[in-house]
Amino acid sequence: MPVDHYENFPVASLLVPARLRRPIEVIYRFARSADDLADEGDAGPEQRLQALAAYRAELDLIGAGEMPETALFRDLAGVISEFSLPLQLFRDLLDAFAQDVVKKRYADYPELLDYCRRSANPVGRLVLHLFGRTEPEHLEQSDCICTALQLINFWQDVAVDWEKERVYIPQTDFPHFRVGEAEIAAGRVTPAWSALMDFEIDRATALMRRGLPLVHALPGRLGWEIRLTIQGGLRILERIRRVRGDVFTQRPKLGARDWLVIAVRTFGM
Repeated sequence: MPVDHYENFPVASLLVPARLRRPIEVIYRFARSADDLADEGDAGPEQRLQALAAYRAELDLIGAGEMPETALFRDLAGVISEFSLPLQLFRDLLDAFAQDVVKKRYADYPELLDYCRRSANPVGRLVLHLFGRTEPEHLEQSDCICTALQLINFWQDVAVDWEKERVYIPQTDFPHFRVGEAEIAAGRVTPAWSALMDFEIDRATALMRRGLPLVHALPGRLGWEIRLTIQGGLRILERIRRVRGDVFTQRPKLGARDWLVIAVRTFGM
């Protein structure tokens, strides 16, 4: 379970009830393809924004009760209708992807959280809607988990994002630890850089722990799916901390031994 892109979306997992696998797969295709429009290939910013606008127009057709033009959105329309999914959650995802095209820095942590609210949280909320578990406390716990996963992806991919001219570490955090983007550019791990990364790791860990009660409130299969996702994310954070924030020489990722640790911890939750 890589904690990046939309791979933490429980696509066709055996832990997901059979009746929900196709709806989840359709939502995943929407999110993955829209994210790719914003982030993959050689298109320029204007082309990317135009492609995302075309997606938004398809959502507008669904909202107006009209037939979308493409097969993906016709499938999506059926899922939205069957499960009464809020259209705004899909629009939020598109807004976040469009923001990625034009915004490369985040002034402070609240601004970054606002991005996560649209880029990550809709995924968890859509899953909860599919399962019919939309109590406010569950939605809030899901938001904590999804935002934590997004932050983990950011800390894991500092070097990868730098190549795309993006920095997701809040700008106000750099002077506090007396480091700057020069450390990222040089791939330089200093005690100050390690302290900054520890601080960001602690933030993501705290959010994840705030979301933990959700696993005990949801049906068995979904609860186990979320347990695995949480433990995978926490394990990535441990790996980043173990290398003192050195995400430059090798991207921290999960290996075979990590999966054993994740399995043990999952059954202990």
